Amino acid sequence: SELRYDLISKDWVVIAISKGKKPQGFKFKKMKVEKIAKKDCPFCNIETQRKPTLIYSKGKQYPLDRGIPKDWTTIVIPNLFPVFKPSDSLDESIEGGLYKKMKAVGFQEIIVSKDHEKSLAQLGVKRIKELLDAYQQRYLDLMNEKHVNHISVFMNYGLGSGASQPHPHSQIITTPLIDKDLRISLMNAQKYYQKNKDCVYCKMIRWEKKAKERVIFENQDFLALCPFASKSSFQIIITPKKHKSNFEDITEKEKEQLAEAFEKALKKLYKGLNNPPYNIYLHTAPCDGKKHDDYHWHWTIIPRLSIWAGFEAGVGMEISTISPEDAAKFLRKQ
Repeated sequence: SELRYDLISKDWVVIAISKGKKPQGFKFKKMKVEKIAKKDCPFCNIETQRKPTLIYSKGKQYPLDRGIPKDWTTIVIPNLFPVFKPSDSLDESIEGGLYKKMKAVGFQEIIVSKDHEKSLAQLGVKRIKELLDAYQQRYLDLMNEKHVNHISVFMNYGLGSGASQPHPHSQIITTPLIDKDLRISLMNAQKYYQKNKDCVYCKMIRWEKKAKERVIFENQDFLALCPFASKSSFQIIITPKKHKSNFEDITEKEKEQLAEAFEKALKKLYKGLNNPPYNIYLHTAPCDGKKHDDYHWHWTIIPRLSIWAGFEAGVGMEISTISPEDAAKFLRKQ
């Protein structure tokens, strides 16, 4: 086993290699789950939801004032039961001169694909590109709203990922605060640049392309790899090869390339690990009005193949039970 240092978070992770366990042994063991029929699915009956904020039909944006077309393919709707809600005021206060609190102000939206059962791995490049179009458009629409300093884009897929509905969907949540992990990443990226006059992400990308051990897919604009200090087994990072700080600035060509990278990576997980549950999330420079030129945006895919135990929860040191090199080697073959 090894301890590996994460250059970005400054955390150590444990790579606890099980000598008797081959990559095939990580295949997800599906549990019997009662399926929800389309007639009972809230996303298949989209007219029961709140008024859409964005509609796509076969790759083209559809006018909101014309209602919901029968052939919609991707739709964005406000969450029926949001935790974060728009407000003119944060109502910040301090209780007992000790505890600080404020309203959970923000926007909370759901991005739904028409297909009731198809995962992202099965949708194809064009439909994944359409999903990226929706992410970018809603990011641009929401980033200038009041009290929006951070926009989280994520997907929970499958039982064990935290998904509240089996129908595949993503979420966008805006907050007035920047989360701890991103704040640490921004700070460490800045410190590294000030010391080395280079982006730490770009330097890692150059090394990974040279080493080739952890790369699972590469096209003209993007690299998909299992990171050196993987926080979980078969973790995948998809990153632009050129230095870019803000996801919302992505071009049409780059979205096509990113869609291809997503499809390749997710198909490898689908085939190699038997369609496991996973979380996907975006890390990009926040929209807080400040410059974050040292940061390098990327997507992370975390397959949920194990549950945190007492050591991970108590110490905060995550354990991966396969080396990133072996995980990447296995995924490249899928």
